[in-house]
Amino acid sequence: MREIDTEKLQNDAEARKAFNDNVVQEFRANGGMVGGPFAGDIVLLTMTGAKSGHPRLSPLAYFTIDGKMLIVGSFGGAPRDPAWVQNLRAKPEAHVEVGTESYDVIARELPRGERDALFDKLVELAPVFGDYQAKTSRVIPLFELQKA
Repeated sequence: MREIDTEKLQNDAEARKAFNDNVVQEFRANGGMVGGPFAGDIVLLTMTGAKSGHPRLSPLAYFTIDGKMLIVGSFGGAPRDPAWVQNLRAKPEAHVEVGTESYDVIARELPRGERDALFDKLVELAPVFGDYQAKTSRVIPLFELQKA
């Protein structure tokens, strides 16, 4: 498996866009499946840009823990949240593509206590997120995506 250059993706908007565009194309061409460094459970999340008001599409890993569909605002442990976090905080209504399904969701940012309990379970499933949390002083947010 090829490593993801998280620092380049955090700091180079063009590289991030190209990477995400490739993931989206592969996802849609293969019935919701992708390989390489992004293999696993992927959701295509379409939300409204907080500043622009335009649709924004982000391919994200998701995890099902305690019956909740969760996405993680890790941004590779960067000191700032990824843009999609600000978008969902401003307007939590979104649309997802999961596998071959597509439906509307409401994103709910988990409050600190609930987040902490589920983050520990997340790290058990994907230890890299513990590494990302250790790299940053911000609390990496978790969002639950609930069918609308």
